[in-house]
Amino acid sequence: MEAPRPASADVSQYLGAFRRHWWIALVATGAGLGAGAILAQTMPKVYESSTSVLVQSVDQDTNAQGGRTKGAVNLDTEAQLVGSGAVATRAAVLMRSGTSPIELARSVSVQVPANTTVLVITFQADTPQAARIGSHAFAEAYLRNRDETARAQLDKQIRSLSLKVKQLTGALTGLNAKLAVAAPGSSTESNLQSLRNNSQNQLNSLTGRLNELTTTMVGGGTIISDARLPERPTSPNTLLNVGTGGMVGLLLGLCFAYLRERFDRRLVTAADVRDRGRVPVLAVLDERSTPHFDDVVQPYGPGGRVFNRLRNEVLASLHEGDQIIVVTGISRGSASTLVAANLAAALARTGSDVILIGAHLPDSVVDAAPLARMLGVSAMPGLSDLLAGRASLSRTLQRTPRIPSLRVITTGGAATAAGLMQSQRLKDTLSALRQQGGYVVIEAPSTSSSADAQSLASLADAAILAVELRRSRRPALIDATEQLQRVGTRLLGAVVMPKLAPMKPGDFVAPAVTLTPQPVDEPTQKLQFAGSPRQRPAEAVADETAVIEKIAGDGDEK
Repeated sequence: MEAPRPASADVSQYLGAFRRHWWIALVATGAGLGAGAILAQTMPKVYESSTSVLVQSVDQDTNAQGGRTKGAVNLDTEAQLVGSGAVATRAAVLMRSGTSPIELARSVSVQVPANTTVLVITFQADTPQAARIGSHAFAEAYLRNRDETARAQLDKQIRSLSLKVKQLTGALTGLNAKLAVAAPGSSTESNLQSLRNNSQNQLNSLTGRLNELTTTMVGGGTIISDARLPERPTSPNTLLNVGTGGMVGLLLGLCFAYLRERFDRRLVTAADVRDRGRVPVLAVLDERSTPHFDDVVQPYGPGGRVFNRLRNEVLASLHEGDQIIVVTGISRGSASTLVAANLAAALARTGSDVILIGAHLPDSVVDAAPLARMLGVSAMPGLSDLLAGRASLSRTLQRTPRIPSLRVITTGGAATAAGLMQSQRLKDTLSALRQQGGYVVIEAPSTSSSADAQSLASLADAAILAVELRRSRRPALIDATEQLQRVGTRLLGAVVMPKLAPMKPGDFVAPAVTLTPQPVDEPTQKLQFAGSPRQRPAEAVADETAVIEKIAGDGDEK
């Protein structure tokens, strides 16, 4: 079971995705700010004006207990009445507006401040004048409607009391007539006298109440703060719209950056090679430490230190008896050339006998020069000439002038190189080189360009992948690892470097140090193998070379 990754790794992955795609978040944020500004300019302006109305009870009891719902006045009910159809119809008449009362009622809102008997009537309109007129009109219409309602209730009470007074007056007149004919001192006179007194008391009470109602001044409320002309619109809020647009744009930018990172198949960082490709990273080259095609890196420079550490890790990873290391790229280019040449140079600096084989057959004359120019040897004859039988092994092996322990077999000509990487002669040559006891580094073509990399890997003990960031893709990396697994070659890891600029025809220059090939005779053959750091006798080396050529020749005959 795979161990879960720590949360810090996921956070760093998200932060890395944001750093790589920061421009998406920046563009989206700018677009959001612009959209918010445009929206603020195109949205219709809305002005608000408010009128404060003090609500009084219709029976002149100004002590409206509790303010909102207790006592004589229920302000929540009154707030609903402000937007009613009756009030809206009156307001439309006062405003002299052709807008329907229903539309006007939608533009009004009422607020009830806490612990008060005040209604704040707010009206919204597209102009300041319309907002002020509408607020005042609704307040005036509400008060008039409240006054008329109160007057109608008062008139109803007056009519009811007047009818009762009339009835009591008639009853009292009948009692007086009966009392006039009643016998003095009789019980009838006493009863009639009691009824007349009660009726008279009721008539006096009703008459007093009627007089009070007829003199009552109806006042449902007053305007305590009239509507004013608004100075600026309440909507749209430019600052709020721009800020909201920027935040929405930033969130969308982060989402787009994550989606781009999620579906982007390119390998952008070394962490992508390790996490998304599941390949261990042996070394990482940056812009400062990446070598060029004109030479191998110096051992004590930034790039040299990286390849020295790579050498140490490779030596520590090799098993006993492992000698042949194949270096291949996962995308077309010269990444494998840089890694193979510098790794071979780093191995040779330790005193080991190292042979670098350029098996990355060139696609053009421009591509044929880098390995020879980097190491100061002749471009031809090379591996293709050896495999085609045009040159012997002793002629193709060239010792580098500045690193005596390093010998090179360049790629050579490409005219008849097709299919030679699967020949028996190559297998015999590698078997002969393996018998020498040194290390063999093979510069192979990319796994995505041909099957030669897989063929060469099947003859090697270990493999290293050269990965160019922003050019290599995750499917190609996975395919390369699967190709190596199918042939049973152990993958040590990957060397990650930034995207290399392609070579142009004008960039080709002659090697800094050139060794002109000479006809090979017995003394020359001995000299080519002399001076090895292992200090082997020249005779033994000459005999060894003869054995190598014999094995290679036998392979051709087969």
